[in-house]
Amino acid sequence: MKNWLFLGVAILGEVVATSALKSSYGFTKLAPSIVVVVGYAIAFYFLSLALKSIPVGIAYAVWAGAGIALVTAIAWFVYGQKLDAWGFVGIGLIVSGVAVLNLLSKASAH
Repeated sequence: MKNWLFLGVAILGEVVATSALKSSYGFTKLAPSIVVVVGYAIAFYFLSLALKSIPVGIAYAVWAGAGIALVTAIAWFVYGQKLDAWGFVGIGLIVSGVAVLNLLSKASAH
């Protein structure tokens, strides 16, 4: 269970870092640039801890799926980047795929 918590921290670090990328304006703004670097450092450190017991394919699928959904939500609320119906369908398929991997696949580490 601890390794899933590590993966959750890694995902949050990646989401914060990715969301700050837009505000960094190509690393020309200092504070958001520091958030990006620190966020990714946290993300990769905790991902490395999670990979001690979670298979890399499963961890990466969860990382990517959750990251995409969360960054999309932040982009909506912070930057006003709205999704159309097909955007919601795509995000839903990504989240569904992660759920299938974790709930139904024998490849998942439970």
